[in-house]
Amino acid sequence: MNDRAGRRRARRLAIGTAVVLALAGMNGPWLYRFGTAKYHQYKIDKPEYKAENGKWEIVDFPEKYRQNTIHAALLRTGKVLLVAGSGNNQDNFDAKRFDTRIWDPVKGTIKKVPTPSDLFCTGHTQLANGNLLIAGGTKRYEKLKGDVTKAGGLMIVHNENPDRPITLPAGTKFTGKENGRTFVSKDPVVVERATKVFDKTTGKFLRNNPGLGRIYVEAQKSGAKYETGTQDNYRIQGLTGTDARNTYGIAQKLALDKKDFQGIRDAFEFDPVAEKYIKVDPMKEARWYPTLTTLSDGKILSVSGLDDIGQLVPGKNEVFDPKTRKWTYLSKVRQFPTYPALFLMQNGKVFYSGSNAGYGPDNVGRVPGIWDVDTNKFTKIPGLSDADRMETSGTVLLPPAQDEKFMVIGGGGVGESKLSSNRTRIVDMKADSPKFVDGPTLEKGTRYPQASILPDDTVLVSGGSEDYRGRGDSNIHQARLYHPDTNTFESVADPLVGRNYHSGSLLLPDGRVMFFGSDSLYGDKANTKPGVFEQRIEIYTPPYLYRDSRPSLSGGPQTIARGASGTFTSPQASVIKKVRLIRPSASTHVTDVDQRSVELKFTVSGDKVKVTVPENKNLVQSGWYMLFVDDDQGTPSKAQWVRVP
Repeated sequence: MNDRAGRRRARRLAIGTAVVLALAGMNGPWLYRFGTAKYHQYKIDKPEYKAENGKWEIVDFPEKYRQNTIHAALLRTGKVLLVAGSGNNQDNFDAKRFDTRIWDPVKGTIKKVPTPSDLFCTGHTQLANGNLLIAGGTKRYEKLKGDVTKAGGLMIVHNENPDRPITLPAGTKFTGKENGRTFVSKDPVVVERATKVFDKTTGKFLRNNPGLGRIYVEAQKSGAKYETGTQDNYRIQGLTGTDARNTYGIAQKLALDKKDFQGIRDAFEFDPVAEKYIKVDPMKEARWYPTLTTLSDGKILSVSGLDDIGQLVPGKNEVFDPKTRKWTYLSKVRQFPTYPALFLMQNGKVFYSGSNAGYGPDNVGRVPGIWDVDTNKFTKIPGLSDADRMETSGTVLLPPAQDEKFMVIGGGGVGESKLSSNRTRIVDMKADSPKFVDGPTLEKGTRYPQASILPDDTVLVSGGSEDYRGRGDSNIHQARLYHPDTNTFESVADPLVGRNYHSGSLLLPDGRVMFFGSDSLYGDKANTKPGVFEQRIEIYTPPYLYRDSRPSLSGGPQTIARGASGTFTSPQASVIKKVRLIRPSASTHVTDVDQRSVELKFTVSGDKVKVTVPENKNLVQSGWYMLFVDDDQGTPSKAQWVRVP
């Protein structure tokens, strides 16, 4: 009896073992992955690992506060402005659901802000008064070929009357003289009066040059039979007498082709104290994907963008005067692709790195160089490697800004190209004959790399994707610290979230770095599922914040003029080795022309640190800055906000 029971127990044990082994065989990969993930989490949480590599943490907003963040700027209050507009979502656009949030990264509070226009794909920059200037956005979403049901395109309206302009309302009908087809305008248009032309020698009247207006028109009915193939003159219904004789339209092909996004002229200042948008004078040109850059005189340059017809603005750049809050055209024309990376240099000229975020011919305005905005002279800079892969590359003014060295990072081919670059290129603008030289390479070809200057003079480079908009599950989960003093990359902890198109990063006052956005075209490696916009924010805490001690900074003036000094208190004053004045970021579409880190001279006496701001107004533009001090270990303090008037 006992022998039989023993045999039964042995048989059950054998069967149980076989089942366990079978289950282990089936689930071995899962068990391995589970164990590996657990070990990885254990490893990255170890203090010694964080001290070497830093740490990433995800911030997931409550559902009612989530949005498709396209733009972000650090405000002088220490809070972050997160702007979505319609967030690249046609349903939001149609319903006029335009979103803005203000997030306090210290307290964790979030606030919804009424958004007056669709500021999706706007431009922005920090102003001297601490406000953020925002200009441009979306008037109409694109329609891909196949989705376009009504033939349409650009109508050039001519006014030959030299005595007065003429205004045509939305819904104006244009009928072709030859083709007989009728097209309807989508928006109102003001057509300037004609200009009288006289002989310079005799003063004799020669002719009237007609005033021109540009308007988008489309057929009254759907179908390919309403397309036109050639240029035609169009009479304007409803006009009579001299207006009918003097005013007419001319259009080339009006077809069922793809219709690009269209821009708006709207401009606003965002007040970080009142936490609201303030409407200012609209731009002269509608712009979608513009870049805003502060010039030597404190005015703001607005460049490029798609206009209200969906065409690249034809080199008509303009400036905003913060005193009058009005825009004026530059006298001369220069064309760039959209979101060009334009930086004010110490000599007052503008450096164009060649980086841009898309839209525009591949042979117009893509060569890097130095632009004298006053004379319109453009001096090309040679030596750029992978020059055909500059779209979606990033550009950063390496710290300290006094060295005036720029790094161009990664990039890809024009449009939806699969080409990407793993190169970095560095140019020394103080050299007698500036030229690009290659810096250290990235492990992979990288579109949409994010680059944030840190207070210890390193640059955090993270994210991006190998292919256009993360196609083929090509997001790059890697981060590097670039060291300008050794011209090397150092690998640090890998980010948890992939970031590609519509993503960005910015330095926070406590020395951490915030990452936002990402708009993958597809949601799987096979490119069969639609992508989902990444709404989570991720915070990177650099290794320098996992050290035993950290200097503190307090007191001191809130305002320091250029060339003047201010004295602050720090118990660690004796070990302070660097002082940096860092301009807050305004980031979108791999473009952040605001951020720069300026070296300040300083002296120490007891627990007092006396800092002096450089005199060059082009190096230190008027506005609010974060003031950091670094100790002998390279650990920065929390920032003190300082205004340079």
